[in-house]
Amino acid sequence: MLSFGKKTALQAAMEGKGSELDAARLGTTAGLGLCVVFGLVFLAEGFQTFRESSSVEHLRAQRGELVTAVGQAVKNWQADLKLALDNNNLRSNLTVLDGTAQLQGRIELNKVLPDLDDAQFFSPDLTELDGVDLAQFGYAKASILTEARELDGQARVQAHSCTKTANRYCLAMAQRVMNGDQVLALAYIKRSLPKIESLRPDVDAGVGSLDFQMGTRVGAMVPLEHLGGGNSSDPMVDRPVPVEGSVFSVMATSPSLFKPSLFLTFLEGRSSTSSFLIGLVMLAVAGALVFKRLRMPKLLAAVVPAATTQAAPTEADLAKKLAAIKDHGEAASGMEVNEHAEPEVAAPAAKAERPMAGGGSGAIDRSIFRAYDIRGVVGSTLTTGTAMLIGQAVGSVVREKGLREVVVGRDGRLSGPELSEAIIKGLRNAGCDVVDVGAVPTPVLYFATHQLRTGSGIMVTGSHNPPEYNGFKIVVAGETLAEDAIQDLFARIVEGRLAHGSGGLQSIDIQSDYIERIVGDIQVTRPLKVVVDAGNGIAGGVGPQVLAGIGCDVVPLYCEVDGRFPNHHPDPSDPHNLEDLKVAIKQFDADLGLAFDGDGDRLGVVTKGGDVIFPDRLLMLFAQDVLTRNPGASIIYDVKCTGQLSEVIIRAGGAPVMWKTGHSLIKAKMKEEDAALAGEMSGHFFFKERWYGFDDGIYSAARLLDILAERPETPDQVFAELPNSVSTPELKIQMTEGAHYEFMERFRERAKFPGARVTTIDGVRADYKDGFGLVRCSNTTPCLVLRFESVNKIGLNRIQDTFRSQLLALDAKLVLPF
Repeated sequence: MLSFGKKTALQAAMEGKGSELDAARLGTTAGLGLCVVFGLVFLAEGFQTFRESSSVEHLRAQRGELVTAVGQAVKNWQADLKLALDNNNLRSNLTVLDGTAQLQGRIELNKVLPDLDDAQFFSPDLTELDGVDLAQFGYAKASILTEARELDGQARVQAHSCTKTANRYCLAMAQRVMNGDQVLALAYIKRSLPKIESLRPDVDAGVGSLDFQMGTRVGAMVPLEHLGGGNSSDPMVDRPVPVEGSVFSVMATSPSLFKPSLFLTFLEGRSSTSSFLIGLVMLAVAGALVFKRLRMPKLLAAVVPAATTQAAPTEADLAKKLAAIKDHGEAASGMEVNEHAEPEVAAPAAKAERPMAGGGSGAIDRSIFRAYDIRGVVGSTLTTGTAMLIGQAVGSVVREKGLREVVVGRDGRLSGPELSEAIIKGLRNAGCDVVDVGAVPTPVLYFATHQLRTGSGIMVTGSHNPPEYNGFKIVVAGETLAEDAIQDLFARIVEGRLAHGSGGLQSIDIQSDYIERIVGDIQVTRPLKVVVDAGNGIAGGVGPQVLAGIGCDVVPLYCEVDGRFPNHHPDPSDPHNLEDLKVAIKQFDADLGLAFDGDGDRLGVVTKGGDVIFPDRLLMLFAQDVLTRNPGASIIYDVKCTGQLSEVIIRAGGAPVMWKTGHSLIKAKMKEEDAALAGEMSGHFFFKERWYGFDDGIYSAARLLDILAERPETPDQVFAELPNSVSTPELKIQMTEGAHYEFMERFRERAKFPGARVTTIDGVRADYKDGFGLVRCSNTTPCLVLRFESVNKIGLNRIQDTFRSQLLALDAKLVLPF
């Protein structure tokens, strides 16, 4: 019998289960709403992305047809002029180039060229230009006449202001007037510039627009005709396409359609297919949640009777409930669980931080396959067995590309010889012939791939990492492997896609060729005294020899190669590692101090006054020098560099390009842009002008000393002329392996920087008018890398405060180094 004021076990059970059901209903409803909203958002993103890509492809096709049509018209215009100039009456009038001859010449040309705007005739050697005011004569006219005189008598077609009609452009052409083999005169004529529709009547720009213009360099083009409904200020599809035989080009611009990714950064960069699929999956999940919501009343009736008994469920009962829940797609929160049972599904998750895969010589740790090289702890994540398999995987890629020879080198780490031997064995097992160049800096290994014409090489190096680390930098067929190509090596090992054979082995000394190549190209005009700190890295043997060979007085510091790095860590990007160098500069009264990293592909610089010259400011000096010989060249720099660098490059006549951090990523971008120079904040410099385009700290040091020796000022005075700001060195937040990538994804999605131009090509960079802040993932060690800059200390503090609040909002336990 039930008494008032007391609850039966059944009532209590029903109330408890009812509360659980209410919570489940609320969670299901919320999940349903989110799935519907985000499903529609992804579908909208996919639809707009598809429309945008279709528009771009249409524009490219129309642009190609227009370029072809204008190119054919250019040939016709040149042929018409050549035929018009082949006129005996004209030739007889041009024996003396006086006013009468000019008038008669125009009359003769007007007979066959009814759209003639103007015609002038000049002597074959252009004596008329001697001492003339070119601003009044016309720079463009002088340019096209000079081109006609020098380039086989026919200059490229241009567009010049019309003579008869103001504020309009006419076709401008210049050709030789010939009498047999004799050049009688140079003809400069202007004709009406036809409309594009007369050359290509069916041109259709679609959603975007096509611009017919003079010039190909972005920012220095003269618009001639605009086609389509878009604006010239819309984003370019890609670079303008030049028209053969002229200085004309056609540029395609396509407006960015309204997409959810304008507000939701996690949608950026997704293809239309992936957005469609994710949207459909989320709507399917919403459908499943609707089904679950409808079934909840029935589930209450199914679980309440279980509360009337105190007996523990049997193994059979648990099995039935698990099966039922699995069939209905339910969560396990509604079933009773034995608290003393072993957590059968929890154990595998503990291994998620370090994925392992079976290989022929044991397990392969996937974490060592990084963004632009392979790197791990020797004896732990990186073993000789792993190295042998990596060598065989690289050899397989080499063989697939139809190549056979691979150069192998190593730095001065204690584990270098055994890992080098293992990598060589793997390469030979793949059927590759190996050229072992021994213990050399990384740039010497790169040089060897060019000098020996193998195009492929593996450098065994841990770069600037602690002594217990080592790894591999890999070049195949002239391409430095990175990202997907690195992951493909892991996949090859796991899947057993490895070539087999028996390759040969030879050992050679390439260092003398490397030294001779640099010394033969660079000789300083006045001797400079420099202290070279190699940090006991492998550059200690070659670096001083090169700098002495170009004519400098070299004082070596820690240049004995010792893989234990007993004096300090060989990483010039850390100011603490430059303290001994500063003291040595003063002690020896040197002009400059130079520091190399562990494998010699990075450079650090300290002045006589003890100032550290950050690499982005060095890149300013390098760019100014290179652009004097290569005006208009692209200069690439990474996201960690100062915001003032782009302005310096533009003022020097170059094209600045910001890109991702990473030596292999920069090298790939250099090839894409055909850049003359590139640099990273870490101290990597890549000279394509007079060198091979790979990162080389030793060669960069030689180029720097060559520039400084040419200047009458002291090195301190030269650096003082470069724009400077208040900035931090690279700051690091240490994290566990993989955690930094997960944190960066969440930071990219949630962090907000009002008033800043945000760049997310590599981490998150916020550029303000007075400076910038950056946070990105290191791809070599598990940490976040940060850098801040401003024109003054107040601005620097403000930017740091903004980033500090955004970082701590995501994880209040972070230990920040600023």
